[in-house]
Amino acid sequence: MKSDLFSSEHLVQPATQAGMTVENSKCVRYTVNGEMLARQGAMIAYRGNLQFERKGQGVGGMLKRAVTGEGLPLMAVRGQGEAWFAHEAQNCFVVDVEQGDEFTVNGRNVLCFDATLAYRIATVKGAGIAGGGLFNSVFTGQGRLGLVCEGNPLVIPVSEQYPVYVDTDAVVGWTAGLATSLHRSQSIGSMLRGGSGEAVQLVLRGQGHVVVRPSEATPQKAQQH
Repeated sequence: MKSDLFSSEHLVQPATQAGMTVENSKCVRYTVNGEMLARQGAMIAYRGNLQFERKGQGVGGMLKRAVTGEGLPLMAVRGQGEAWFAHEAQNCFVVDVEQGDEFTVNGRNVLCFDATLAYRIATVKGAGIAGGGLFNSVFTGQGRLGLVCEGNPLVIPVSEQYPVYVDTDAVVGWTAGLATSLHRSQSIGSMLRGGSGEAVQLVLRGQGHVVVRPSEATPQKAQQH
């Protein structure tokens, strides 16, 4: 059978290293030898001796997820083999988290990660349920984290002199050392007179980077994620 479909551009090559790698712009490959974690439903193919198990979050975690609407519905992947992960053909990226690092990520952007990483669900300071319900997953430890992003992300430097204001529906994540707060850019009267509607932004101050996707989550998509 002959077709461009079977060209080397699309053909999976033998793994060159253990753990997580970017297979292509829309997919992450994980060569498993032990255990790793991924969002439920993200596995698109695998080979080898692998077992998939839904990972519970415990009573406290389930309660927090019910209250906040945030959380990571995870599955554990165990054994020896290879698995491929993707989500809605979104762009994939791998972040190396080192000891002492802290990376805050919107749960909808998490694809998979090493079992050596720990995560917790945290409230964005100044943005509780009354302020829009901004709850994110904070990763610490040492390992690799696979992320998805709708479109090519913008990585914007943040400094003490130049804080960054981001749409709360577009933010993907940010590095340690950044303080967060909410900023209201328009009055209710301005919005009623036909303003942009961008009434509240997340402000990041300090020294680090913020990752933003080039689109906003619609209410329907936000619920799906």
